[in-house]
Amino acid sequence: MKWIDEFRAFILRGNVVDLAVAVVIGAAFSGIINSLVANLITPLIAAIGGQPDFSNLTFTINGSVFRYGAFLNSLISFLIIAAVIFFLVVKPINALMARMGRGAEAKIPSRECPYCKSAIPVTATKCAYCASEVEPVPPPPDAPVSEPAR
Repeated sequence: MKWIDEFRAFILRGNVVDLAVAVVIGAAFSGIINSLVANLITPLIAAIGGQPDFSNLTFTINGSVFRYGAFLNSLISFLIIAAVIFFLVVKPINALMARMGRGAEAKIPSRECPYCKSAIPVTATKCAYCASEVEPVPPPPDAPVSEPAR
């Protein structure tokens, strides 16, 4: 019975539910974009280029049919989905995060661990990578002295 409880906890985690919702919404969105490409974009390109439907474009080699027109439709769909996601999701989220002051974490001065050569904070007394004891670097003489919290 323990594995059933573990499985239930796994399924009911927020990230699993969010992922399932994202997949369903993504599939529905993909259907809308495919319809947009097949019913609006492709005919618009066909009006300019003269080809009414890309999905019928094929060529044959030794009896094997290569449907490159269907690939072109899928490629156009992918590019439109990528553009929509970038301009309507990624760019606004990045702008929001920049406005909220997140995303640009404070730079912590670092130095090299003398044993494993990885970057560690200047004030570290133990390397997080190799667990070696290291001497902390004293602050420069002109550094402001902060009062301890009371």
